[in-house]
Amino acid sequence: MVHQKLIARLQRVVGLSEQDQAKLARMPYKLKALDNGAYIFRQGDRPKHSIIVISGFLSRQKVVSDRNQISSFYIAGDMPDLHSLHLPVMDHELCSVGTSTVASVPHAYLKEVMNEAPALTQAFWRETLIHASIYREWVENLGARQAFGRIAHLLCELATRLELVGLLDNASFHLPFVQQNVADACGLSVVHVNRVVQELRRQGLIEWQHHTVQLLDRAALEEAAEFSRDYLHALESAPSPIVRANAGASKDGSGGPGSLADKQQS
Repeated sequence: MVHQKLIARLQRVVGLSEQDQAKLARMPYKLKALDNGAYIFRQGDRPKHSIIVISGFLSRQKVVSDRNQISSFYIAGDMPDLHSLHLPVMDHELCSVGTSTVASVPHAYLKEVMNEAPALTQAFWRETLIHASIYREWVENLGARQAFGRIAHLLCELATRLELVGLLDNASFHLPFVQQNVADACGLSVVHVNRVVQELRRQGLIEWQHHTVQLLDRAALEEAAEFSRDYLHALESAPSPIVRANAGASKDGSGGPGSLADKQQS
C-alpha cells in the first residue's frame, strides 16, 4: 500500500505513533505515473499540493549557464517539496529519472493534519532538515572531492538511503540512471563519468549493468568516498509500521482522488 512508503521513511527518522500513522493512511491523494524525463514542477510554478515518491527516482535540477545541474535525488518515501507549504514559488524543477510513480497530497490537508498532530509537524520538520543536511553534503562533495570520490559518494548515499526503506537487496539496487544523470549530479562530463565507472569496476568495488548496481566491496567503496551516514540522521532501528489501513478510507479504484490507505501500486 502506497502510504507505507511515507510511513517507512518517517519511521526511520523520527518514529510515529499508531494514531499518527493512521492519519497518514487517510490522506487524500492522486496517483500519477511518470515517464523518463517528465516534469512534475517547473521553475516558477506555484503548487497547491506536495509530492510523495511511491516508486522510482526524481531529481531536483536547474539549468545554470546552459548546463543542467542536479542538486538532489529522491527515492520512495521522500517528499521532495515539503518546503512548498511555506515557499510557494518553485525555484527549481522536479523531474522523473526513469519511470516513476508519485502521489500528490493537497497542502490544505497537510496543514490540517499538522495542526491536529504536533508529532507529525515535528516529523515533517525533521525530514525537511534532513533534506537540508543532504544538500550540504552534496555541496561539500562537489567542492572538495575529485571525480572518483564524488561518484563513489553518490553511490554510497543512494545505497544507504534505499537500504533505509528496504530497497537494497544483497548490496544491489535498481538505478535507472544514464551517465548524463551522474554527470549532471557530480559536475562532470559524460566522458569523465565513464572513466570513473570503469575504474570503480577495475578496482572490484562495483558492478553496474542493465540498470542494476552491485556493491562488491561496500566497506572499501565507503572508505574511498569518505562516506559516513551520519548526515542522513536515520534512527538505528525503526518500529514496524502498524496501520489500520481501512480506517476512514474512501475506496476509489479509478486512479482519481482517494486515500493512501486504499490504493496499491499496480
